Amino acid sequence: MTHASELDPQILELLQRMFDLARAGEADEVEQWLDRGVPVNLTNEKGDTLLMLAAYNGQPAVVRVLLEAGADASRANDRGQTSLQAAAFKGDLDMVRLMLDLGVDVDSPGPDGRTALFLAAMFDRAEMLELLLERGADLNARDAVGFSALDAARQMGAQHTAARLAELMDAGTSAAERRS
Repeated sequence: MTHASELDPQILELLQRMFDLARAGEADEVEQWLDRGVPVNLTNEKGDTLLMLAAYNGQPAVVRVLLEAGADASRANDRGQTSLQAAAFKGDLDMVRLMLDLGVDVDSPGPDGRTALFLAAMFDRAEMLELLLERGADLNARDAVGFSALDAARQMGAQHTAARLAELMDAGTSAAERRS
């Protein structure tokens, strides 16, 4: 692996510009640089990918360009967060919907085993929770320590999502039943 101090300053400037373009929603310019060979899964010093930054900053055109170019939506940053989790954390329903429409796995976990459903549950994002469940999120998924999204919601005091998850779990509702 090449250390940043070994790279040409112009290359470093270009790489930083890519992250700025992703955050700012400059889809055409991002696409042009990808066509010129900039890696689609480029990461910054925090492990954030271009996709993660675009998703977190609500830039649908850039997200579309990156996913269509083959960006890996399952890559996690140094905080263990994936791009879908970043959008769910922000509460951006439209972004999460777009990412799912473009084929991002609704149950893609971070290294801790948590999925976007966990984040929606923990931060009491009821609409986000419903969207993820409608798209097939696994209600019974467990993180690395064995907690479910319901456990996480309860631990965070997220009353609405905890109540909804408890209701679904009590009813034994499967993902297929929720989609029909």
